[in-house]
Amino acid sequence: MKPVVVITGASKGIGLAVTRYLLHRFNANVIAISRSRTPELQELSSDALHIIECDVSVVISNTLCSYLTSHYQGIDGLILNAGTLDPLCRIADQTPLDSWRKHFDVNFFSLITAVKASLPYLHKSALGGRIVFVSSGAAVKGMPGWGPYNAGKAAMNSLCRTLAEEEPDVTSVAVRPGMVDTNMQATLRVTGQQHMNENHHSMFVQTHRDGKLVKPEDCGHVIAALSVEAPKSFTGQFVSWDSEECKPFRK
Repeated sequence: MKPVVVITGASKGIGLAVTRYLLHRFNANVIAISRSRTPELQELSSDALHIIECDVSVVISNTLCSYLTSHYQGIDGLILNAGTLDPLCRIADQTPLDSWRKHFDVNFFSLITAVKASLPYLHKSALGGRIVFVSSGAAVKGMPGWGPYNAGKAAMNSLCRTLAEEEPDVTSVAVRPGMVDTNMQATLRVTGQQHMNENHHSMFVQTHRDGKLVKPEDCGHVIAALSVEAPKSFTGQFVSWDSEECKPFRK
């Protein structure tokens, strides 16, 4: 039986790598949700890939429910990867509260609408429903200049823990992908200095210069594998992609 996996933020970076693995290594039917249809995502086109273009902060619930009702009896995995770093700001600066709200619409409230829409279908999974939250080390740190992002990822981890208690039949796990070579890192190197402390900004610049950023394909394999193979013992946990417990899921 081919697993059916829904992934948000599938058009680039980690999401694109995960989508590629799901299609080519895990033989899955993939519902890829993205704001845009990038050429890289389009190159993966096949009968097993179904692309839904939508804004996850606005319409994911109705769009996803409608699609699942017309195409599948159930789904086996949900990967919540879509997210934004914007706005980089200091808590005491003049950034309007509305910017924080918009951040949470994408990085937190869209998680709730996606989970609500997916749970009835995950419960029908013959393989055991799984939800993978793509989190961050920022969830347990206080990186200066990242106020909305820190808070949103901490809220994500809390949601994962609560979901594990409320929905014991569904395995929910949050994954830290590390410092990944994506557009987010490029943005930090170019614009982060005005919001971050100098030593923190220099760390990101130096990590990139030394070639030590994680490849999307490396953490992406773990995320893809967990969406179809995560054991019950992982539920409610926050795990790093390169941790000992994730070793069986690395490529």
